[in-house]
Amino acid sequence: HLQLVESGGGLVQPGGTLRLSCTASGFTLDSYAIAWFRQAPGKERERVSCISGFSGRTDLVDSVKGRVTISADNTKKTVYLQMRSLQLEDTGVYYCAATKTTDFCGWLRQFDYYDWGQGTQVTVSS
Repeated sequence: HLQLVESGGGLVQPGGTLRLSCTASGFTLDSYAIAWFRQAPGKERERVSCISGFSGRTDLVDSVKGRVTISADNTKKTVYLQMRSLQLEDTGVYYCAATKTTDFCGWLRQFDYYDWGQGTQVTVSS
């Protein structure tokens, strides 16, 4: 049974940092692409970042480049989203998602991801 569990969200002031974790069970990361999506209030869900388990290649949306890093620890089956210099616009529910593929994750669309976590809330507020 494939499962994804996010953690690490919370309330942080503008300019602060957070590290989100997505821990997988039921599969190994090296055969999957893992992505972080976020959904802000009243907005559509967007992909923030992704990592291809097979190649290790990563991708970031332009709005977070320079502030966000994605990484994976295959032994812990965990993908991390390190976020710094957080802005009000980073507020939202962050979801991790997985799909079995060796393709570069940057080519994938939201509907290509079949398994999703329950989400973790990130609130950036002063």
